Amino acid sequence: MLTELGVDEIVPWQSARSVVKWAPDRVERALARWRSIVRESVKQSRRFWVPRVSPPLTTAELALRIAEPALTLVLHEGASDWITSVQLPVQGEVMIIVGPEGGLTPDELATFAGAGARAVLIADGVLRTSTAGTVALAQLHALTRPPPPQGTRRRDRPQFLLSPRGG
Repeated sequence: MLTELGVDEIVPWQSARSVVKWAPDRVERALARWRSIVRESVKQSRRFWVPRVSPPLTTAELALRIAEPALTLVLHEGASDWITSVQLPVQGEVMIIVGPEGGLTPDELATFAGAGARAVLIADGVLRTSTAGTVALAQLHALTRPPPPQGTRRRDRPQFLLSPRGG
């Protein structure tokens, strides 16, 4: 779903609480599978470019990348600020760090904060890893979408319909 929403890069991260361990002998096979899924998602969503799927990073390596984008957000249930309260950059990239199912360790959170990342909330409860990134990206899209022109009625704007199970 991240591909469909327009993500530019997916960076697997080996956190302390990750269930899946990126074994060196299986990295290329796993990345090939992820890249295949991304390519198929690009076709389905009719995107113009294929997001990059990077090799997995350690916590220290990911922390070094935090300074690259204009803004880095860490999704965390203990954050005090909502993603909607964050001042988004006018231009530049935004990186979103999503923790594993077991959550971020205090050391990981401190490492990211020390590198310049900002912890934010995206929901009242704790979301699954597979859901959290999509929810955060959708919220950022909603925050950056321009308002409809003055005087536009609802029926004059695009309508979005959901058809479950492709039916």
